[in-house]
Amino acid sequence: MSEGDESAALTELAKRRGFFFGSSEAYGGVGGFYTYGPQGAALKSNVEEAWRERFAVQEGNLEIEAPTIMPEPVFEASGHLDGFDDMLVECAECGESHRADHLIEDNSELEDAETLSPEEAAEKIADLGLVCPTCGADLAGQSVEDFNLMFETNIGPGSSTPGYLRPETAQGIFVEFPRIKEYARNSLPFGVTQVGRAYRNEISPRKSIVRTREFTQAELEHFIDPERDEADLSAVEDVEVLLYPATEQEADDGDYVETTIGEAVEDGVIGNAWLGYFLGIAQEWYETVGVDMDRFRFRQHLAGERAHYSSDCWDAESEVDGDWIEIAGFSYRSDYDLSKHGEYGDDDFTVFQQYDEPKTVERAVVDPDMATLGPEFGAQAADVAEALETLAERDPDAFDADEVTLDIDGEEVTVDTDVANFSVETQTEAGEHITPHVVEPSFGIDRTVYTLLAHAYETDEVDGEARSYLSLSPSVAPTNVGVFPLVSNVDELVDLADDVAEELRAAGFAVVYDDSGSIGRRYRRQDEVGTPFCITIDRDGLEGDGANTVTIRERDSGKQVRLPVDDLVGTLVGLRAGTASFDDVLDDNEVVEA
Repeated sequence: MSEGDESAALTELAKRRGFFFGSSEAYGGVGGFYTYGPQGAALKSNVEEAWRERFAVQEGNLEIEAPTIMPEPVFEASGHLDGFDDMLVECAECGESHRADHLIEDNSELEDAETLSPEEAAEKIADLGLVCPTCGADLAGQSVEDFNLMFETNIGPGSSTPGYLRPETAQGIFVEFPRIKEYARNSLPFGVTQVGRAYRNEISPRKSIVRTREFTQAELEHFIDPERDEADLSAVEDVEVLLYPATEQEADDGDYVETTIGEAVEDGVIGNAWLGYFLGIAQEWYETVGVDMDRFRFRQHLAGERAHYSSDCWDAESEVDGDWIEIAGFSYRSDYDLSKHGEYGDDDFTVFQQYDEPKTVERAVVDPDMATLGPEFGAQAADVAEALETLAERDPDAFDADEVTLDIDGEEVTVDTDVANFSVETQTEAGEHITPHVVEPSFGIDRTVYTLLAHAYETDEVDGEARSYLSLSPSVAPTNVGVFPLVSNVDELVDLADDVAEELRAAGFAVVYDDSGSIGRRYRRQDEVGTPFCITIDRDGLEGDGANTVTIRERDSGKQVRLPVDDLVGTLVGLRAGTASFDDVLDDNEVVEA
């Protein structure tokens, strides 16, 4: 398909077959909000469960579900109030708002326009002669402003508390860390996962469910002691990956790096072993759920793209319709988040790490004479005492002088050192309180769903007729099995079909029962929504040597095989789990000509 055709075909199929469609269409719709239909909701749920199984269950991580609305101080601490912005340019003619960096990227070869300052973006718009996509008016000379993406709300009536819809699920994990660490027995490393909704008031939502104002994230916050906890790469060191490092992006002749996780970490291409570990897991997971690995890469953030707290960050990107879209981010967030909440919150965001053996250390301490500080400094006395303690930790030699100078809210004050009662004590310590560092894999579920649909969309010809189908992995397909009685007016066929459908549902399969229309038409309907297998009950399965058998048809190849009803559940369990292939089934049973 040519560029543009893939998205158009996918959007049409999604709406017609119930994967997703614009919300509130009866009231004119509103940009950036989508409803998942029966097929899409099932596919999305399966993707979430597949993620949960791999990143929560198999990794032994905890899972929580935090509120989607949080009070304003949370986002003041996290930095979202001041720095969670995109660049907005407004058309003077029609008043439409557009995201400036997207306009620049869509009309130039620049791929990282978000790294520009608002002033640089405005200059670039003028240099490129860009016009408003809505009305065609010239945008040169229009200012580019930072626009905060959070949705604001009020919590409670009357003089209510200001709050915001969370722009990421991560803050719900960080804020609850003081309690969650107790569930993890204060033992690092440990991970906490969350799958849930997030909200961003996007300037210009686009490409259906790729950029929306309400979306689902699956995030893992992995807490480590950076001095003691090392990633074990043995499980992923041989995983092959396609990397696009920052150095290659900036080079005139830059290219991809095809390597393994182990080699990339050893060579310093991936500078952090924990990031390498999660990139390796993600590579295997994406392949399992059906992402086309020929259209997949990991791209390292350029310096200007990284958040100020992130020492390194990689995006998992998929190619759809000629564009690369971010579907996950992997960031080393250091101790920024817990330190900030420890500074602003009223709880302990550290973990006590016990030493292997107790250590004897010398500590500089003060015991300020409050009877002297109180009358001299009044309301500032407690601040002065705290400043003396901080100075003793940072610069104990300062107390060799007769007096020390302190900064109290921008004002310099002096205190006699004998009032501080400074001393150096020998102490035995069993451990220390540390603020854990965080490694964060963050997955966009909606973008993953879009990628799976785009990569699964295929067309071919069957029996002289054009066919479109979704080659979805059996592990995430919204419907696992279609059950068809060949005709609907033979009681024995209908009864056996009913029994087969009931047995498969009892075994945990999502089953669609269809007795309407020709068998070919029924196959086409299921092919188009990605149902991997169809079971047909015909007369041959009731009579003679083939008694009590059914045919099972594989979606992609259209091949069919006859097997006993008693073997059906076990066969489908293996096919869905990937422990058996349809070729194995063909080898072991009677092949049926289509």
